[in-house]
Amino acid sequence: MTRMHRTWLATLLLSGIAAAQTKPVHPAAHPAKSTAKDAAIAPAAAGTTVLPSEDTVNSFLFQMFGYDPTITWKVNEIRPSEIPGLAEVAVVITNQQGPNANRLLVSSDGKHAITGDVLPFGAKPFDETRAKLEKGVSGPAKGPAKAVVTVVEFSDMQCPHCAKAAPAIEQLLALEPEVHFVFQNFPLPLHNWAEKGAAYVDCVGRGGNDAVWKFIQKTFEEQANITEANAGEKLKAIATASGANGDEVAACAVKPDTKARVEASVALGKSLGVNSTPTVFINGRALPGAAPVDLLRKIVEFQANQEKADK
Repeated sequence: MTRMHRTWLATLLLSGIAAAQTKPVHPAAHPAKSTAKDAAIAPAAAGTTVLPSEDTVNSFLFQMFGYDPTITWKVNEIRPSEIPGLAEVAVVITNQQGPNANRLLVSSDGKHAITGDVLPFGAKPFDETRAKLEKGVSGPAKGPAKAVVTVVEFSDMQCPHCAKAAPAIEQLLALEPEVHFVFQNFPLPLHNWAEKGAAYVDCVGRGGNDAVWKFIQKTFEEQANITEANAGEKLKAIATASGANGDEVAACAVKPDTKARVEASVALGKSLGVNSTPTVFINGRALPGAAPVDLLRKIVEFQANQEKADK
């Protein structure tokens, strides 16, 4: 997430909706045109959330961006928001500067939309997310299990921003050895070998903790050389070079239970509002994007001090 991306989208949406925070991803382009009439939204029963149709969303985006044929988009998901009565639309908008993942929150009457992040609120705003993470994380971990600060990263092995963020995480863990760190798979559907990469992480991680960190690092280093066509061969070779049994990992990666474990990790992330990678949680506090190590460390130390003060 960059200031440039925020400024770009804010300018584009100035005529209709508020400025959004955006996170780079790699989408398949969607033609900047509407192929269906704007669908009407039926009145909602009390306590229910009405979801806009994909045709309605595409018509809206066409009205917003149709003046520029270089702007494309793809609607990834339409679902009820964590905020009662609002629908959530995940959409990737691409211009000449690249793709950006965005979220629209749409009112049940279909007449208003807002963009941006939904923040938890209250005296202890991160406790609920922290509890969900403590219960749901299943990825490879390192650092003291009973640490006062837990860092959870949702990552995609094909995501270049995740590769760039990895050194900052490593620096943080070196500077703060008492932190407990968990790596959670969150392969983006727009990446053509990310799901396979996630399956390999899961299988290597179940076979040996030392090997999985080497595998993650080496895969990030080789990211530019891996394609959809050669992913199986490349990932197997990286697994072997990392100290795992490449044949066993390759066999594990295609098993239904491995796919289910990856899907469960993605579902956990989505339940916490993750819609881009990397997204890091520090004791439940979300930090989308590749945060610098200085910021990560300040928040880790702040959270550690809060834990001590509460005891």
